[in-house]
Parts: sequence; C-alpha cells; structure tokens
Amino acid sequence: MTEHATNVQPFQAACTRLVDEHEAAAILGLSVKTLRRWRWAGRELPFVKLGSAVRYDLADLQAYIDGHRRASTSMARAA
Repeated sequence: MTEHATNVQPFQAACTRLVDEHEAAAILGLSVKTLRRWRWAGRELPFVKLGSAVRYDLADLQAYIDGHRRASTSMARAA
C-alpha cells in the first residue's frame, strides 16, 4: 500500500454524510421552518455551518431520533 493510500483511509472512515435542511426536515417529518426556529433558539439538534450553507449530520439526526423514543405518552424524557 502506498503512503498516500494509507493517509486517505482514516479520513474516509471519519467522513460523515451531511444533508441539507430540506433533507433533514423530511427525515424528521418536520418543516424547514421548524428546523430554522430550532437553530435560532439553540435547540439540542446539532448542525454544521459551511459558509452560508447549513447541513445536518445523518448520525446526529439518528441520535436525535433515538433520544426521543418513548414507550408511552406519560413516559418522562430521559436526561
């Protein structure tokens, strides 16, 4: 294996899939307007700012979904 190939592999393993706010909203079943309000309010859903572009990491979206799973409507949110 060449030196270049060795250096590229860790970067590729660390890369994440970023989606725009429209894709993120569709995944979460929310409106883009809701995501914009959440960003403005500093809600718990992390996002990435690349210049003027806003992106969401698919792993963060999955973690957010997993963190909001409930067995019943009376179940308190886990800390």
